[in-house]
Parts: sequence; C-alpha cells; structure tokens
Amino acid sequence: MSTPAVSDPGTWIRGIAIRQPWAACILAGKDVENRPRPWSWRGWLLLHAGLVLERAPLRDPLVATAIRGRQLEGGAVIGVARLTDCHQDSDDGKPCSPWSQRGAWHLVLTDVYELALPIPIRAGALGPWKPSQDLVGQVRLQLPHLHAPEGTS
Repeated sequence: MSTPAVSDPGTWIRGIAIRQPWAACILAGKDVENRPRPWSWRGWLLLHAGLVLERAPLRDPLVATAIRGRQLEGGAVIGVARLTDCHQDSDDGKPCSPWSQRGAWHLVLTDVYELALPIPIRAGALGPWKPSQDLVGQVRLQLPHLHAPEGTS
C-alpha cells in the first residue's frame, strides 16, 4: 500500500503530545490546549495521545461529558487540528473558553479531525515536534483532504 505524496512535513505540520483525557476532549470540542509557554507555530498539528492518564480531571463534569463513550487511546496519533492562535486570557479576567486555565498560554485549535484508526507511535516532548513523512502519509490515508498549504515545500 502506498501513501499519498506530501511535501516535507517539517515545513507545514507538527505533532503535539497531549495527556489523556485532554486529547480525547479536543476531539470532542475542547478548543484550547493549555501550555506553560507561548508557541510561535501556527498550522496543522498531529494530536498524539500520550500514555499518561490524568485521573483527577475525570471527575470534572466538563471533562466527563466530553469523553462519555470515548475510548481513551494512549501512545497514538488520534487526530489533527489547526493551531490558529496562542494567547493568555485578557486582563478583565474573562476566560476565552470554558477549557482555558488561568495563567496558562492557550493554544487555540480549530478544524479538528479524528482518525478512525489511531496510529501508534512513540512521541517524546509535550512541545511541538516534527513528524516523519511516513507518519504524515499514514494520517493522509485517513484524511486525504489534509495537505500542505500553497507555497510550502
């Protein structure tokens, strides 16, 4: 089986490792990912569900509602999303999303697509990482509309 041709994924897509249940929440509509530092990257992200399951959030009603009926995959790419902005909440104290944490940097996610078949891989850092061409090709088999923006090589 061959994978669709893609341009160098390092120029247009990154990966992000996210602990569960937060990764599953993104697939269910969580629109921000909270991080300790700002990110300059904008564009597509592979959503990698980490092996760590944080149990305390499972008692939060917002999280419990989002993950109801979902498999909490770990150690796999489970979807993609477009990172469109990175900011902190404004000084007026009003959160940008029910999912935003005070004091954190909010990675704003749009255009979220879930993979029908998670792709097992080992990912290291929670920061952005460059996926291999093979991994991006495997993702594109499930999401053929995913492609590099015009003008990237």
